[in-house]
Formats: sequence, structure tokens, C-alpha cells
Amino acid sequence: MVAVLSNISNIIIPVIIFYVVAYGLAARSNVYEDFIKGAKDGFYTVIQIMPTLIGLMVAVGVLRASGFLDFVGGLFSGAAARLGFSSELVPLMLIKMFSSSAATGLVLDIFKNHGPDSLIGLTTSIMMSCTETIFYTMSVYFLAAKVTKTRYTLKGALLSTFAGIAASIILAGMLV
Repeated sequence: MVAVLSNISNIIIPVIIFYVVAYGLAARSNVYEDFIKGAKDGFYTVIQIMPTLIGLMVAVGVLRASGFLDFVGGLFSGAAARLGFSSELVPLMLIKMFSSSAATGLVLDIFKNHGPDSLIGLTTSIMMSCTETIFYTMSVYFLAAKVTKTRYTLKGALLSTFAGIAASIILAGMLV
């Protein structure tokens, strides 16, 4: 069964690419020119969102290097302990909302200190897969789509992130 899934995952991207090209040819469009136009549009989108990306990365780097994240973790250690949540996960929870790559650095630190099979390691792994980079996603995609009214996006994203965190605590507790 694993071999079948592995083979499917190896061929799925080429199949999709060939399907798109075949569809374009069947529709009698110039596939190559459409591809170049799409790549050019994508490049301009990257240029538009680059200042936002750089700002987020620098801010997260400054917070991490300054020790502020450890300070925040210490502030919430009592409340986190009552919820069955390690205070070392508080900085991860906060950073994950802004940058997944910076959160990955924190994950590696947690794995190095506690191991990936510990309760905190399992909680970290599940939390990383159950939560989203809220502010990064909102800033990049809303900027690219020129959305100015976010309505309930932030509230919904925060609610789903907290649900993912709760799920990671419960599921990791069940696995240990």
C-alpha cells in the first residue's frame, strides 16, 4: 500500500502538468505564451509583496534575537501550565502566526532540547500542522488581491488557530 501511494505521489505533478498543457492545446491556445504571461504576472506579484515579506522576517528575527519571546513565554507560563501547555510552546504559537520558517527554527530548538517523541515534541509537531501563518497569509494574499476590507478573516483565523492548538494538546496527550 505504501509503495502504491509513493508511486502516485511521484507521478501526480507531471500528470497535472501534462493535463494542463493538453487542455490548453485542445482549447487552441498558445500554451507557451500563456505560461510566460502567467510567470511574468507572478514575478510582478512577488515584487509587490517583497517589502511585506522582508518586514515580517526582520521583525520575527529581532523578536527572537532580543529574548522577547522567552520573556513572553515566561509571562504566560502559569496560565499555560494550567491548560496543560508547556510555556516553551508560547513563543512558537506566537511566531507561527507570523512566520512558518521562523517557527521551524523554534521547532528545531524544541526537538533538540526535548526530543521529537516527547510530549512537548509531539505537541509541537501537531501544532505546526494544525495552525496557519495568519498575519503572513493575510498580508501577502490580501495585498496581492488588493483586498482592503478583511471583515471577519482575522477573528476566524485566530479562532481556528486556537482550535488547532487545543487539538494539538489533546492529541499529543493521547499519544503519550
